[in-house]
Amino acid sequence: MQIPSNKFKEALQGDKKLFGIFMGIPNTTVGELCAGAGFDWVLIDGEHGTFDLQSILAHLQTIAAYPVSAIVRVVEGQTAIIKQVLDVGAQTVLVPMVDTAEQAEQIVRACKYPPQGIRGLGTALARASQWNRIPDYLHKANDEVCVIVQIETVTALKNIDAISAVEGVDAVFIGPSDLSASMGYVGQQNHPEVVATVCKGIKSIQAAGKQAGVLAVTKDLVVKYSDVGAKFIGVGVDTAIFSNATKKLAADFVEELDGKELAGY
Repeated sequence: MQIPSNKFKEALQGDKKLFGIFMGIPNTTVGELCAGAGFDWVLIDGEHGTFDLQSILAHLQTIAAYPVSAIVRVVEGQTAIIKQVLDVGAQTVLVPMVDTAEQAEQIVRACKYPPQGIRGLGTALARASQWNRIPDYLHKANDEVCVIVQIETVTALKNIDAISAVEGVDAVFIGPSDLSASMGYVGQQNHPEVVATVCKGIKSIQAAGKQAGVLAVTKDLVVKYSDVGAKFIGVGVDTAIFSNATKKLAADFVEELDGKELAGY
């Protein structure tokens, strides 16, 4: 038995753009629907979604049956939280609200076993090591962990060069929603100032030799951020997709056809 290679980490070094979806619904049927849809990656959102460790584990097990990479966004960058998520089998971790290089350095250390880091050893209890069935897991795991830090404040943008330069950070993800709020444009992710700032940030991450990711809310923004160099882009959120689709469906019938006889029904 061998340690699984991190396909997402490998793909970051390839030529292909990587498109994915954020999942906030902690139901494995929804997880299967997203995993089998054809995306390059799916993100289990433990920050804003209602996932706990058990449901994160269930989703990792479910997604493993599909040719798609799983990313886990943890609620925050606590060492203990990161340790648990890695132990249940996550190989790519996204940590939100990183404002400084010092925070990024601590996150890298939390993701790596000694001597590169401080990740605790508990492989006899860990799905990641197949409960000690993977030979030399402790010596190979660091190479397969992908560390992504998320910057989403004005402070983080000021420190973007230093954050991106941290050894062990594989990619930097820009969160336009919180960034827009930090810039004084709450809820305006497509405001020209916000879009220009995101584009500048993507270029700064690239200049530091790291890969840039972003969540885009419209197809125009997806194209724009891709054109300026974003490597991986979240193009949707499961809750938003379901909310918008069901609202439209209801409007098509309840509002437009309420009280009218429907042909064929």
